[in-house]
Amino acid sequence: MKYQNFIKSLRKLPCILWGSFLLLCGVSSCLDDIEYSTSPDDRLMFSTDTVRFDTVMGGQLTNTHTFQIYNRGEKALRISRVYLESGSASHYRVNVDGTFLEGGEGGDFEIYGKDSLRVFLALNTPDRDKDEPYEENERLFFVTEAGVSQTIVLSAYSQSVIPLKGKVISHDTLLNARRPYQIIDSLKVEEGATLHLAEGVKLYFHPSANLIVEGTVVAEGSPSDPVMMRGDRLGNMFSNQPYDRVPGQWGGIILREQSYGNKFNYCDIHSGSFGLQCDSSNVENEKLRLENSVVHNMSGDVLSVRSAKVFVGNSQLTNAGGNCVTLRGGHSTFVHCTIGRFYAFTGGHGVALDFSNRDGDILLPLHQAAFYNSIITGYSEDEILGSSADEDKESAFNYLFANCLLDTPETEDEKFQNCLWDGAEGDSLSREGHFYPAFDMKKLLFSFGLALKSKAVDAANPEFTKQYYPADRNGRDRFLDEAPDLGCYELDQSQEQPEEPEE
Repeated sequence: MKYQNFIKSLRKLPCILWGSFLLLCGVSSCLDDIEYSTSPDDRLMFSTDTVRFDTVMGGQLTNTHTFQIYNRGEKALRISRVYLESGSASHYRVNVDGTFLEGGEGGDFEIYGKDSLRVFLALNTPDRDKDEPYEENERLFFVTEAGVSQTIVLSAYSQSVIPLKGKVISHDTLLNARRPYQIIDSLKVEEGATLHLAEGVKLYFHPSANLIVEGTVVAEGSPSDPVMMRGDRLGNMFSNQPYDRVPGQWGGIILREQSYGNKFNYCDIHSGSFGLQCDSSNVENEKLRLENSVVHNMSGDVLSVRSAKVFVGNSQLTNAGGNCVTLRGGHSTFVHCTIGRFYAFTGGHGVALDFSNRDGDILLPLHQAAFYNSIITGYSEDEILGSSADEDKESAFNYLFANCLLDTPETEDEKFQNCLWDGAEGDSLSREGHFYPAFDMKKLLFSFGLALKSKAVDAANPEFTKQYYPADRNGRDRFLDEAPDLGCYELDQSQEQPEEPEE
């Protein structure tokens, strides 16, 4: 009798509810039909056997790493237990398919046949107050209902850092390489003070943080241990793509009007919003000397100079969302430099070199823009833009290119002396083809060493080389073969480079 009343009540349900009831019954029936394997031969598959966090900052939560778990079989698998070897004492945080492992342990997960689960990992190590990085290793276990135990290794090095928040350098100061420095907002050097950065110093800048210089910076690295300036995101933006290879991770270096005598030697400055910005100053006094350095991968300009005196030698200035080099007036000299605009991201605009004797309607005399034994190139057919004020407005516009490889239309202008033209008809190599190994656009890895058949090989004026840089940026002797090469890197003859295919 009760069963008949139940059926009558169902008949009174609206059609939509009745349909939903039948659907639920169908789903329940399907679930009842799922077969679960209890065979030890049916094992989980993983997208990796080791998750490496590289170096992380002590006391700070990392970004999230992930990996996949696959069930390649036809039958579903139950994972009865997932646990961290150190249990609740582990510094790793694990989430399996949306479920956080409380106390480092969880269970009752299921993977249907031919399906997968995603695991999310983060790490928050305590700051152990040590100068040297220390290991933070762990093992993550997965145990199926059949009793099969499988392991993923979790690996990291944790580094104690020295945080600098709102730091102002008001007197002569030396920062040594004992530990990296994390610049939380910006680091300012006041007028009259000099900040010395010793060999191997690492400055990790928080997003939008700058190095603002009203006094002087002297950064003295070495070929094996450069001074490094980069963003403070140490992990991956997504799988196999570190934040460190993505531009715009921090601000940049601003040399204010009153700042002179700045020296950056063997420095690695990369992945900021801009590289070095030189504000207007007296062109009789040198504002910046940049030597044996790399300034690379900026979302804006790599180097911008407004009516100032700068010298750049044996250095790589590459990959800008804006211009690699912007000169507005001033007195600039570049010797044995590699200037290349091969920006890998959308939204970039600009050229390898843009020089002028004006900034909008403001006249800024270009006393000198001289380039010797250098490479200036990029993806486009013309990577050099020079513009002068109207002829009736008197403003110096002095430039010179001597013994350079240039990506611009060939000209007989006397201000181009003994130059080679990139992308000329009949070239076997041009633009990115001059460099070896080839750029890896997936991993955003760029090498600006020379290819065997590049026209830059043996093309430098040896007199300039002897006077300025008889060794390249890596310390390689430029006079071991027939003649020195253009740019900041001498050809590495020991590398095996593939021959170009015959046409």
